[in-house]
Amino acid sequence: MSDTAAAAPAVDRNAARFAAASQWRLMWWSFRRHKLAMIGLFVTLAIYIVALAPDFFSVSDPIRQNARSVYHPPQIGLLHFFDEGSFRPHVYGMTLRRDPVTLAPTFVPDPSRKIYLGLFVQGYEYNLLGLFPVETHLFGPVDPRQNIYLFGADRLGRDVWSRIMAGAQISMSIGLVGVFMSLLIGIVLGGISGYYGGGIDFAIQRTIEFILALPQIPIWLALAAALPQNWPATYTYFMITVILSLVGWAQLARVVRGRFLSLRTEDFVVAARLDGASEMRIIFRQMLPSFMSHIVASVTLAIPAMILAETALSFLGLGLQPPVVSWGVLLREAQNVRSIATAPWLFAPGAAVVIAVLALNFLGDGLRDAADPYQK
Repeated sequence: MSDTAAAAPAVDRNAARFAAASQWRLMWWSFRRHKLAMIGLFVTLAIYIVALAPDFFSVSDPIRQNARSVYHPPQIGLLHFFDEGSFRPHVYGMTLRRDPVTLAPTFVPDPSRKIYLGLFVQGYEYNLLGLFPVETHLFGPVDPRQNIYLFGADRLGRDVWSRIMAGAQISMSIGLVGVFMSLLIGIVLGGISGYYGGGIDFAIQRTIEFILALPQIPIWLALAAALPQNWPATYTYFMITVILSLVGWAQLARVVRGRFLSLRTEDFVVAARLDGASEMRIIFRQMLPSFMSHIVASVTLAIPAMILAETALSFLGLGLQPPVVSWGVLLREAQNVRSIATAPWLFAPGAAVVIAVLALNFLGDGLRDAADPYQK
């Protein structure tokens, strides 16, 4: 009996705690119980930190070519942490030799050449956050005159690891910018359609149905192929983002429209209307915040689709073009059989795409479950 009496105040405190919590706090408590979503959150944050300052995580200049390192194999398998009983991370250097039969160039590990690695080492100069010129890198060779190729090198002797770091900035930012533009268009048109109804709703819904009826991949290819090939990289980047946004807003607009249709007769909306609030205030200050959690979850799930779309367009040669570095551009290096046979490590950017998309999907699933008011 005493145990029951002691448990009653704890139950009351928990009930009071949940009753006083905000919607966002309840979402966070529910989200924390989703293990895969938490993993997705940490991986996504790590990727965006890399995208924010990719040069800091690079070990060499991603655009620097080296004729003696063409198709240099990965050295990640040659990584050792101890040398003569002490902790001194290093990799073995590799010597270029010719096969005596085929005369094909081959790289042979040379244990006598040890390239010692360190943290916060000096390397090539870059602008941190585009503002401050620095030469410090998170890790790399202690001697800046030495080169390492953790993930190998491409056909021009450029470091694949460093190019993956640089590609994260373009590929991940296109997802954010593209979804932001889709979000803006979807909320405005979906909100107007659901709030006003009538002829406006009919016209917007028919437009949405027309866009959804179009096959996305051919539309992407047609619009991307229409871009002038001589445009600067910044113009191409902006237009690819616009193309992806113009095709991706329709689904979100339908979700927003349905929510507005169900909310416009709610008591708090009627009270705001009777209180003399303007229609824009009712839409953006009363109705929209009531299901903002669902929009956040939808946006998180839409970012992977944008990343995959950019990767597909660039891989097919209709998106971003060199010297711009994105994951799709990097995967174009692995389009032919010779590259697959000679340098399978050129598929490494594909692994980066898979990791980023899985992390964002796990994060989006967790947010969607946490935002569901009917979950148990």
